[in-house]
Amino acid sequence: MPRLFEALALARGDGRHARLLKALSRVELLILDDWGLAPLTGEQRRYILEIVDDRHQRGSTIITSQVPVDHWHEVIADPTIADAVLDRLVHNAHRLVIRGDSMRKITAQNASLDVEKKS
Repeated sequence: MPRLFEALALARGDGRHARLLKALSRVELLILDDWGLAPLTGEQRRYILEIVDDRHQRGSTIITSQVPVDHWHEVIADPTIADAVLDRLVHNAHRLVIRGDSMRKITAQNASLDVEKKS
């Protein structure tokens, strides 16, 4: 998400904004990783609304987040835009809630065990 917002801001500055949004709307599968790391700015809220609106019923979107959907209004930080974004995302969504340790933690633990075995 942070890189996407950066790319959109740069594209707005050099006149490629509409072309980039059009390209995002045509992608078969868009993966938005790390949703909700920080509350969205006004510009970011408008970007995400444009993206989900353009993609609505046209392509698949996967969103990964450590923030429960119940708290996405807080992340979007504008009730009207949050309602519009969530309306386009959650009603046709398949939600997967993953519990337990992260794979990074498990991999790190396994790596340290491998090092201990070799020593």
